[in-house]
Amino acid sequence: MNITEVAAVTFALQAFVTLFVIMDPPGSIPIFLGLVSDKSPATRRKLAWQAAAVSMVVITSFALFGRLVLSYLNISLESLQAAGGLLLLIVSLELLMGGRSGTETKKSNNIALVPLGTPLLAGPGAIVATMIYVQKIDNFGQGVGLAVAVIAVHLAIALTLMASTTILKVIKETGVNLVASIAGLLLAAIAIQMIADAIKAFTAA
Repeated sequence: MNITEVAAVTFALQAFVTLFVIMDPPGSIPIFLGLVSDKSPATRRKLAWQAAAVSMVVITSFALFGRLVLSYLNISLESLQAAGGLLLLIVSLELLMGGRSGTETKKSNNIALVPLGTPLLAGPGAIVATMIYVQKIDNFGQGVGLAVAVIAVHLAIALTLMASTTILKVIKETGVNLVASIAGLLLAAIAIQMIADAIKAFTAA
């Protein structure tokens, strides 16, 4: 591979890891199981795919049109990045302290839409992160890489939710809490970096 292709692959991997940590499929498992506990195995699998599909539609919509919305509202990307960093920091603290926003959400008629698809999966953090990566695209290869990363993350989400019952049998609730804590630590680091980048952008302007 040439330098451009390597850069595109690296860009895609970075986007995948960032979105995976932010969207936190393992941390969503207890909520998913609580919402589908009274469903049949076939229905659980269907809801897992539907939730991932809804999330991908939301993320893709903001990736394509988010910049236009920001321009219309006269909001700079740096402001959104700083706000997103603060939101991610709050989420990371909730993960580290063993909580997660939305755990008390009541069941809706279609839980694949709300709360699974959004805001549990396609929340503010994932939306902001995706928009930031869109702004970082320098060539066609990176654009393709980001698209592949978004699709791969949502495939991972669907497969994780589908296999959640088996996963819980293996790692138990303690294991899920450990994974959520690690994700919270990584998410906190990403949040601080986003805020730092926003501050640098403000001072450079």
